[in-house]
Amino acid sequence: MSTLHPLAAPGLTNHGTVAHLIAKALIRHGVTHVFGQSLPSMLHLACEELGLTQVAYRSENAGGYMADGYARITGKPAIVTAQNGPAATLLVPPLAEALKVSIPVIALVQDVNRDQTDKNAFQEFDHLGLFSSCTKWVRRVTEASRVEDYVDQAFAIACSGRPGPVALMLPADLLTEAAAATQRQANLGHFPLDRNVAADDAVQAAADLLAGAQRPVIIAGGGVHVSGASQALAALQESAHLPVGTTVMGKGSVDERHPLSLGVVGYFMGPNSASRDLRPLITDADVVLLVGSRTNQNATDSWKLYPKNARYIHIDVDGAEIGRNYEALRLAGDARETLLALQRALASRDLSAAQSRRAGLEAAIQAGRASSWEASRAVRLSDQQPIRPERLLEEIRQDVDQDTIVVADASYSSIWIANYLTSLAPGMRFLTPRGLAGLGWGFPMAMGAKVARPDAHVVCVVGDGGFGHVWSELETARRMGIKVTLVVINNGILGFQKHAENVKFGTHTSAVHFHPVDHAAVARAAGCLGVRIEAPADLAGALREARRAELTTLIEVMCDENAFPPITFFTAEQA
Repeated sequence: MSTLHPLAAPGLTNHGTVAHLIAKALIRHGVTHVFGQSLPSMLHLACEELGLTQVAYRSENAGGYMADGYARITGKPAIVTAQNGPAATLLVPPLAEALKVSIPVIALVQDVNRDQTDKNAFQEFDHLGLFSSCTKWVRRVTEASRVEDYVDQAFAIACSGRPGPVALMLPADLLTEAAAATQRQANLGHFPLDRNVAADDAVQAAADLLAGAQRPVIIAGGGVHVSGASQALAALQESAHLPVGTTVMGKGSVDERHPLSLGVVGYFMGPNSASRDLRPLITDADVVLLVGSRTNQNATDSWKLYPKNARYIHIDVDGAEIGRNYEALRLAGDARETLLALQRALASRDLSAAQSRRAGLEAAIQAGRASSWEASRAVRLSDQQPIRPERLLEEIRQDVDQDTIVVADASYSSIWIANYLTSLAPGMRFLTPRGLAGLGWGFPMAMGAKVARPDAHVVCVVGDGGFGHVWSELETARRMGIKVTLVVINNGILGFQKHAENVKFGTHTSAVHFHPVDHAAVARAAGCLGVRIEAPADLAGALREARRAELTTLIEVMCDENAFPPITFFTAEQA
């Protein structure tokens, strides 16, 4: 028997293993890409032998965010892998984000050999306890005969009901064990896996409420995208003459140029907000239809925006979310199927009153849009240096089309894009990590979106504070050929932190200021393209060049550190 050597790679010596069986199961479920960093090694060797592509990240948390972005765009569960111990712990943040926003990510994590359990083996840890807080379901597989059962359970649980992440622990010695032939045939690799519709009596009651309302409004959350319900929502908006606003994660649910669209409503409707003058259409509503919304703090402006005396109807696949913050008529079911059922029910109602009000409603929406947009004209068209972020977003707005995927980091970046970019069609995608809103998640999420849709123009907006978490993934983008337009707002500070501390406490800590960094140079050092923009007149050309380029281009925009988005509590006295 020949002895293998660290510097020789004569070929894979293990065949017909449990790892191969898992790889075949992934293929059966429609998986084509696995986000990993070579571990579990036997699993990745089997996957690559069978034709699966490994998207090799530099850090596990970034790999998890890539998987999240990939799943959001494909409508398929994403696979991310990691080693046990510290690598596994770095999956907690992306899995927690996926849990909050109902995105199915399946984590396949190596564990210590079965006969070394509880012996303080290298990097042994309580992974079941670790993942129990950030997944729907976690199991450790110990028997080769049960592998396919557990893989299929992982897909079914991740994709059914309220979708979300799951984790499977795979002992290293199990993966090299001989496996039996494939027995299962089902493909469970899509979500929502099982679509159910709300009870008919509840749908009929909701139709009666909406038909009889004088000032109804729909507020669409991220669940619309998870369900693929944008077209159903747009059809209801038009046929039932209903105005629609969205949360940040619901942005793109409808065409924001539609005469009955309000844009994003929530916690940034202060001065210069694109929807500021439309606030009365929310606060004065008598019936509010919530679709796929968690009614969380940001979406509701700390639960102060939505009217106290309105009647609420809530569509959600998770019955526990219905009535959490607003007592509502319960429409527990898939958003798309329930919206279609509601549209059918409304077709038999007398909507003549709503139709007669429509012209006046459209005029009010148009006036509110126009006055809100005009109020921000000075900052959107500003030639100031350092550059106003609003001017940057105005240039990006001119660059994108309805097929563009726009991604933003948490904090200010997601507010800038939600407020100053326009959804051009139902289903246009704006990806933001708003479940837990962790910094640094935007760029890897954009990379995952690009892997999911290689032909799409992907634009990602991040701040210099958040981007500092994931510089290393520029090398991943170059090595893997993942091309995005990456716009870094360099204002030299942790903007939200500094400004919020000033508002709350009258001062800020010393941690909010950075030493100057040449981010464009960092990009070039990693093999990507990098350019620094200091004059507003150069923005449009830089965006055009980045779109035409074959490599990821980092556009570093030197921005005004005193600029802040229209967060309501920053300017409460001007509300």
